[in-house]
Amino acid sequence: MHVPVLLRETLEALGVRAGGTYIDGTVGNGGHAAEMLSRAGPGGRLLGIDQDAETLPRAAERLSRAGGWYRLEQGDYADMRALALRNGIEQADGVLLDLGMSSEQVDDPARGFSFQQDGPLDMRMDRMQERTAATIVNEWTEKELADLLWALGEEPMARRIARRIVEARDREPIRHTGKLAEIVARAKGGRRGRIHPATQTFQALRMAVNHELESLDRALAAAPGLLALGGRLAVISFHRLEDRRVKAAMALHVGRWESLAAGGRRWVGERPVLRWITRKPVTCSPEERGANPRARSAKLRVAERIE
Repeated sequence: MHVPVLLRETLEALGVRAGGTYIDGTVGNGGHAAEMLSRAGPGGRLLGIDQDAETLPRAAERLSRAGGWYRLEQGDYADMRALALRNGIEQADGVLLDLGMSSEQVDDPARGFSFQQDGPLDMRMDRMQERTAATIVNEWTEKELADLLWALGEEPMARRIARRIVEARDREPIRHTGKLAEIVARAKGGRRGRIHPATQTFQALRMAVNHELESLDRALAAAPGLLALGGRLAVISFHRLEDRRVKAAMALHVGRWESLAAGGRRWVGERPVLRWITRKPVTCSPEERGANPRARSAKLRVAERIE
């Protein structure tokens, strides 16, 4: 079973209170959500959203034991405002986005997210959508692949990997994770160190398949407007591309005072206005990092609505 990352730190930073209303935009198996609903008590409400329909029955099982009112929606957290209104929620006391993947998703070869076990090159969170990782690998041009690996995977050998992928697919389509991982590893000269050579390539493909950065940007734009006064937005990210976006989006709402040439000052920033709860990101304790290695890169940022 997936272990929720930074659970205690997230609940404390969110300030979950009795009778509060909360939105978990990445509910997954319900680990964070069940604890939020339990702390909110019988008068609490929680809306859980996830693209992956296969997680929702597991989330429902956990939430049913927590007590309180809850609803689950399959969908993109970028659409959280519409999904909240559809469930009678106009404002929330807290919004949580955990941008990590569940252990069940990573460990299931049929989902194609990992190179640890061979499986179909899929990587879709929402299995109803048409485009898979195989679509990108076998149909995009060499330049498009290289640009993707550089932009979303921050892969320094993006061009060489893209060239080798195109050479391999000209012989036969690349349909499985094991084959792609093998091609990437050879392109990078084999494995050196603890990080697999295909890690950044698989990250880039997964993010492209699921439009992850686009959805994150839309969610970060929508969330502050859903917060009640004193409500908090908490986001757990796992790599630099996500964390930079989270920090920048929150900073726009935290804003700044700007001095005027004629004297005085004005506030510059997006509304509604937020204040930092965590000026620096919260990271996992050594104990959690040892017990759950997948948590080692997690960063939690939290801001509160003050206007």
